[in-house]
Amino acid sequence: MHVQYDGTAFHGWARQPALRTVQAELEQGLGTVLRRPVELTVAGRTDAGVHATGQVVHCDVPAALWDEQGPKLVRRLRGVLPAEVVVRSVVEAHPDFDARFGALARHYVYRLTDDPAGPPPLRRSDTVAWPRTLDAGAMDLAAGLLLGQNDFAAYCKRREGATTVRTLLRLTVARQREEDGTEVVRIDASADAFCHSMVRSLVGGLIAVGEGRRPLDWPAGLLSRRERASEVPVAPAHGLALVAVDYPPDAELGARTQVTRARRGE
Repeated sequence: MHVQYDGTAFHGWARQPALRTVQAELEQGLGTVLRRPVELTVAGRTDAGVHATGQVVHCDVPAALWDEQGPKLVRRLRGVLPAEVVVRSVVEAHPDFDARFGALARHYVYRLTDDPAGPPPLRRSDTVAWPRTLDAGAMDLAAGLLLGQNDFAAYCKRREGATTVRTLLRLTVARQREEDGTEVVRIDASADAFCHSMVRSLVGGLIAVGEGRRPLDWPAGLLSRRERASEVPVAPAHGLALVAVDYPPDAELGARTQVTRARRGE
């Protein structure tokens, strides 16, 4: 399933007791339509307040039920899901497909504006209003020094037994003018995977450079740390969106899942 959601009113993706989450809403909606419990596997477990336009999830259902409900599932889900969650498409996946471990890369976009007027009213939920002027060129130069395979422990909230080594494939910063005239600083981040709060921490480190408070090589210099760097600010959640997830061809899905599980120790 290809899923989009406005994360403003959710406590993140992952199901949590007594809290409103995207996973819980989607599983409840699927359970209502399919009349059976459904457990979802997601490509990227987004934090509270983070959005998605290209999220990918999978679940297993009996073949007979899929044959019956598959063609009308998108429309039926529209009738039971909250307005903030939309299932754009549902397709039958290869038997080796795993939304989480089969992914080659996740792509995120972070949006903020230092425009004195702030973000346009219709973009206020996904664009952060920044109170100080940013040097996007300096931020982009600092971002380039972070690329490659590194231990990003300084930028992650560590999970017990999980590695913080990631391959950062892309990190770029560019200033662009929107159609309505607003100037937006856009940060594009792509990696094989991101650990908890990593993207927002990278953005926070780059903002410190953009404001002139830190030198260009400061964010990359933190890669020698083996624990979370307390001096790295975490950027606000609502500026971040998961926009796409890449997967290998079907014939390579099984091998990719095995490699990823082994690499992450799971």
